[in-house]
Amino acid sequence: MAESDSAVSVSRADLVDAGQDLAISPAGRVFLGSASGRTDAPTVTTRIAKAFARSGAHGLLQLGALELGSPLPPALAFGREFAHLFMARFTSVAALPEQWATLVLPVPSTELQELATAVPPMTGAEYLNAAVLASWWEDLHEAVREDVAASGGDIDAWLRSKHPSWNLVGRVCFHLAENKGNAQAPFAFLATCASHVSKDARVQHVPLGRALQGYSDAQDRAGMLKLLLPVHKAAEQTPWLKAQLDAGKLFHPQAWAPPEAYQFLRNVPVFEASGLVVRIPDWWKPRHPPRPQVRVNLGKKASGLGLDTMLDFEVELTLDGEPLSHAEWNQLVSASDGLVRLKGRWVEVDRAKLDAVLAHWKKVQRSAERDGVSWSDGMRLLSGAALDGEAAAELAQTTAEWSTVVAGDWLHKTLAQLREPGDGPDPHPELKAQLRPYQRQGVHWLWWLNRLRLGGCLADDMGLGKTVQLLGLFSLLKRERDPGPHLLVVPASLIANWQAEAARFAPHLRMLVAHPSAIPSRELAAFCVQRLEGVDIVVTSYASTVRLPWLAEVQWSLIVLDEAQAIKNPGAQQTRKIKALKSRVRIALTGTPVENRLGDLWSLFDFICPGLLGSATTFNRFVRRLADNAHVDYAPLRRLVQPYILRRLKSDKRVIADLPDKTEVKAYCALSRLQASLYQQAVEALAMQIETLDGIARRGVVLAFLMRFKQICNHPSQWLGDGAYRPQDSGKFARLRELTEAVALRQEKVLVFTQFQEMTAPLSEFLQGVFGRPGLLLHGGTAVKERAALVQAFQSEQGPPFFVLSLKAGGTGLNLTAASHVVHFDRWWNPAVENQATDRAYRIGQRRNVLVHKFVCRGTVEEKIDALVEAKLGLSEQIIEGGGQALLTELSNDELLRMVTLDIDSALGEGKTG
Repeated sequence: MAESDSAVSVSRADLVDAGQDLAISPAGRVFLGSASGRTDAPTVTTRIAKAFARSGAHGLLQLGALELGSPLPPALAFGREFAHLFMARFTSVAALPEQWATLVLPVPSTELQELATAVPPMTGAEYLNAAVLASWWEDLHEAVREDVAASGGDIDAWLRSKHPSWNLVGRVCFHLAENKGNAQAPFAFLATCASHVSKDARVQHVPLGRALQGYSDAQDRAGMLKLLLPVHKAAEQTPWLKAQLDAGKLFHPQAWAPPEAYQFLRNVPVFEASGLVVRIPDWWKPRHPPRPQVRVNLGKKASGLGLDTMLDFEVELTLDGEPLSHAEWNQLVSASDGLVRLKGRWVEVDRAKLDAVLAHWKKVQRSAERDGVSWSDGMRLLSGAALDGEAAAELAQTTAEWSTVVAGDWLHKTLAQLREPGDGPDPHPELKAQLRPYQRQGVHWLWWLNRLRLGGCLADDMGLGKTVQLLGLFSLLKRERDPGPHLLVVPASLIANWQAEAARFAPHLRMLVAHPSAIPSRELAAFCVQRLEGVDIVVTSYASTVRLPWLAEVQWSLIVLDEAQAIKNPGAQQTRKIKALKSRVRIALTGTPVENRLGDLWSLFDFICPGLLGSATTFNRFVRRLADNAHVDYAPLRRLVQPYILRRLKSDKRVIADLPDKTEVKAYCALSRLQASLYQQAVEALAMQIETLDGIARRGVVLAFLMRFKQICNHPSQWLGDGAYRPQDSGKFARLRELTEAVALRQEKVLVFTQFQEMTAPLSEFLQGVFGRPGLLLHGGTAVKERAALVQAFQSEQGPPFFVLSLKAGGTGLNLTAASHVVHFDRWWNPAVENQATDRAYRIGQRRNVLVHKFVCRGTVEEKIDALVEAKLGLSEQIIEGGGQALLTELSNDELLRMVTLDIDSALGEGKTG
């Protein structure tokens, strides 16, 4: 699919990268990201950056009050739309300078909810909701108070300093009301201006004509021009208002027929943008006026399962959700365009648009009469995401305004189950884990997806237990006698983690590891599919899907991808091989946000729900149309993908209240070929030397070699002393990259501990490349007086994202609660020392769950000692040093060599080829 590959890359470069300008922190604060130069005019970039340097609120104020005509990428345009809404509301009620200081501006909850669902892809979009926008609203209010006070309290002067559109807003008010006593002229209009504030603090209005007469009597020409300036601004854009102004009608009360009232209502947004206050009946919403709608009902009854499901299709005319009778439809047909009285209320009618939309849906209905509408087409119709071709795009806006697509009974119930999975079967007693409430919900959601034969993405934050939730699903499927086998594709570094978790929580599941670390490469390449009889789960790595052609011969019941961001590049051979595998249902697991990078989103859904987002070329056109839209609205796309993504954040109060304070996980690492070679040489050298030594000399040699093994497992350059530290030479560096890339995407912070001072600088340099900005470093050579400044920098929200510490220097006396992750890059082999270091992040003042990652190289002495420590076999204290403990130096030669011998297949992992 060469065409689709390039299409997605163009989308990423042109849209997603540009959308990184505005960003949201995990705490919900808004700031300017690193790609802030993606605008047409450098002066715009400078102005915006300067404002955001003051605060997020001042940056938003810059966007919404000053940058009204500047071309902006989608994320900044979203910020402008939010702040513009604030400015319009603020200036419409701050009519008089005397009021601004005590003004209380209500939070527009409905509008903020709509904005939250329409957020474009941007860094941190997963943290945005109506509550976050409400906090921005309060911050904007405070920023305005601060700015007006700094300008001497003159709100007019402050508005003039922002943008001409805000000049004198709130002085002139247009009022439209119903006049029910006059059938010929059922509307009344009056233009007023605010004259004074009453004793009870209410703004008093006088007719505009009388106000102008007052200015005339006082010969205050400047005051008159100042008052009328917003009116003239609006008249320049509205021929109807200009005619009213030229004829002098505007200055007198008027009785209007429906056509005149309709002209007025259509131009309300122009009036408000020009600085006029508008008061209208509450049944008219400028962005969503009352209209008769063509309603499309999809999926009243079930017809099949999975992506092959066909949905029934029905078209009818409605008003407020109630079907129109034949007589009421005839009334609409015979009425003129504009405002029409229907079912006792005024509604907008545009017969040409209504007829076009009705004809469009009737055409769709005719084509669907035989087989129905496909699941993918139905989901796109329901979400309003028009992905199909240019012709549909031209009609899309009109269709969205004059029609609505609703889910029928069966489809509504199905989607409700996906969005809020209720009670389902309990994976106990087979699953030996006590699931938390959100984890039970995740198992039920996965089980429901499987029953419907639909794919999905479990995108919980790292540390929330995606593994145990999937094991719960596997347990339910085995109980229900699902024929299997299931295929689990994971990064090679996570195979050991899955083996350990399955053995711990689901020992009843028969798992086969199809990987060189478990089966010799030649045997694996010649594997006979018949050997899968009785196997529940086959675990393999991403790279093995390319090397093992027999995987494509199996009809898998379920295919699961862990760390599914591995298929974000649709052109990669690995991605194409995986998407070609045959399965009934496909599930993706990832801890990184998936809705905020559109190219990655398409590739992921091309796996879990092929066809839902169309071809890459079609999706790219759709994204470009979104970007070119004056009103940035990604709500249809988010509605389209939302049922297939279950994402819970550790910051969610409903989740964090149910989490342990600290979660410890093993991060198993492979060795590079260079590491394996050096390690094996060290084992052979140790075997030769201990044959001829005893006593203190033998102990010294053993300690030296144990230190050498640790150094080689960290990085060959640490042992060789060559200073190179190439990332590709260390399996731990590869694992650290996988982990911290996910941390960086979520804007979280990490502490990395090593017991070796010489490792701190290479680790810091490596992590700077991952995070794209420098971090902090502390070791025994760091001056004591510098430590407080380092801690303060790390603790600030926008401070450095990582802190590399030597274990002895950083293990005590520091309070680093900004970190959500702790990495023990190498093991001290003393739980007390490691826990003391971990407690730099997990301690009093911590408000977030801490995830502790303990790195262990597979097939090496690290793995064997870790197993002994876990088993509490006398090694829970210091192993290498200390008192009368059972030291490794006192093991017999055979015991010692068994402890350090390299399991080459397990250690090399992906490094061992066929």
